[in-house]
Amino acid sequence: MTKAQLYEKAKMLPLLPGVYIIRDEKDKIIYIGKAKRLRTRVSQYFRQGVPHDAKVTQMIAHAHHFDVIVCQSEFEALVLEASQIKAHTPKYNILLKDDKGYSYVKVTKEAYPRISAVLQKEEDDALYIGPYTSSFAVREMVETVQDAFMLPRCNRRFPQDIGKGRPCLNAHIGKCMAVCSGKISQQAYQESVQQAVRMIKYGKKEIVKTLQKRMEEASERLDFEQAALLRDQIAAIQKVSAGQKVVVDENVQMDVIAFAASQRSSCAAILRYRQGRLSDKKEFVFRDTWDLQALREEFLPRYYLDGEEIPKVIAVDELPEDSESLQELLEQTRGSKVQLYVPQRGDNAKLVQMAYTNAVERLARESGRVDRQQRLLDEAAAVLGLEKPPMVIESYDISNWGDGTSVCGMVVFENGRPQKSGYRRFKIQSVATTDDYASMAEALSRRAAEYEKQPGGQFSVKPDLILLDGGKGQVSAVKKALAHTKLADVPLFGMVKDDRHRTRAIINAQGQEIAISMHRNFFTFVSSIQDEVHRFSIAYQRTNQKKKSYASSLTEVPGVGPATAKALMAHFRSVGGVRQAGVEELEQVKGVGPQLAQTIYRHFHGEHKEDTP
Repeated sequence: MTKAQLYEKAKMLPLLPGVYIIRDEKDKIIYIGKAKRLRTRVSQYFRQGVPHDAKVTQMIAHAHHFDVIVCQSEFEALVLEASQIKAHTPKYNILLKDDKGYSYVKVTKEAYPRISAVLQKEEDDALYIGPYTSSFAVREMVETVQDAFMLPRCNRRFPQDIGKGRPCLNAHIGKCMAVCSGKISQQAYQESVQQAVRMIKYGKKEIVKTLQKRMEEASERLDFEQAALLRDQIAAIQKVSAGQKVVVDENVQMDVIAFAASQRSSCAAILRYRQGRLSDKKEFVFRDTWDLQALREEFLPRYYLDGEEIPKVIAVDELPEDSESLQELLEQTRGSKVQLYVPQRGDNAKLVQMAYTNAVERLARESGRVDRQQRLLDEAAAVLGLEKPPMVIESYDISNWGDGTSVCGMVVFENGRPQKSGYRRFKIQSVATTDDYASMAEALSRRAAEYEKQPGGQFSVKPDLILLDGGKGQVSAVKKALAHTKLADVPLFGMVKDDRHRTRAIINAQGQEIAISMHRNFFTFVSSIQDEVHRFSIAYQRTNQKKKSYASSLTEVPGVGPATAKALMAHFRSVGGVRQAGVEELEQVKGVGPQLAQTIYRHFHGEHKEDTP
């Protein structure tokens, strides 16, 4: 249907509340919205002369027809809209991505364990606490326990570096227990780490009581060094607690939300207050949209009804149009009263202003970064002879171990930045030897096949540019593999390295080299892509080899074959996990019966047990 036909159809809608569903010419849902009056809301999309921001303009350009569901009330429309968006995740509804992902607290397993904040799990024996949705909160927790228990933050390795050099500044100012001095026993250090982990997991209310009891016990047995260490840790925890300023009533859970817009995008900033203190900050940036009223109306229900914790108080810079229905739904979801309001004066009004300042600052940073990235992508298009800047770039690299097995790593750059949610890994299946050309061809053939069969799936985005780690051979093999696929028209280039494994040039599909060293920014950009895809593929290959070696060590246990070893690794994630498992836990693994569980347990805990009379 044309835009004029859609407008005529919209004029026939009732002036009743409901949900409207806009679809494209392939009948795919591209937008879902709610309306107090369906006729008024839907017709404004298709009426000539009505201004819209870039996102809505693009949505209207792809609209082919629409459906509506009439509801009894605005509240019913809000509930229905939320459920439909969650079910279909339409392209033009806002996506709540705050660029943080999941974070973990990592505790290494070694003689002197270290605690740190990390963004992803690795295949090792470390303890990972999480996942947490806020990297801000994880960093705060790690810094707090490092201060409270005076844990080292330096790069020294213990016990290797004990006694080698003088203690650092942190030790002199009381922020580190100075393990390097040799005055702290391994047991005392490990106990401090255990208490730090307990504080992360359960908070600091009970930990002080435990430390005071242990300090008294150490004093009674005349272990004054241990007692002094515990005393200092108690003082540090109390100092950390005092340093965290209480901003609002300790008994109030409150979110403070404000919105800001620029000419290109908008931002929602959320400050989360728990137990009177700022516990987290989140920022969501939305490209090509600057209608704050529409954004506010769509954002608030999406944010809280997608599983986010709903606090008792939500202070906002302005109420959305359907605030009564939204408050009713929030209360229904939370199971108790929720205050949704605009503070007019006092401390809470200042907090809303602070949230607004954070939103404005984020947009300022984004604007500068977007400008730089746009210039870089424009330069890429000019150097490579592309019709338009490559907004989505995919890069591939083959890694093998010399044993005939190969893997391929795929990384994605969107708008000039790594998009890690799009990274993919391929285990090469049809190539039995070390053949990079054939392996690359297989990986890209599978990528093209997934694109053709998965509309809306993880491979549904068509790249603007494909970069291969390799030269003429790789480019030629992939060009042939993609020849009759829907990715055949995607520009294809290889990244050639010099003798020192550094980026030297770009090679096109015709086998011609393009010198890029004189284009400094583009050269650096290509080098970073090549380094990233190489790192990603190598990491995958090493993970596979580590799993193989782990599994082979398990097959040394009598009665454990390759299939059982694989099942044990899948269940416990590591050999260390198998080693720590009890007999009953081992029996839960498929293929492991009571007798084999006993055999595995005895293998790791000593072959013989004393018989009881």
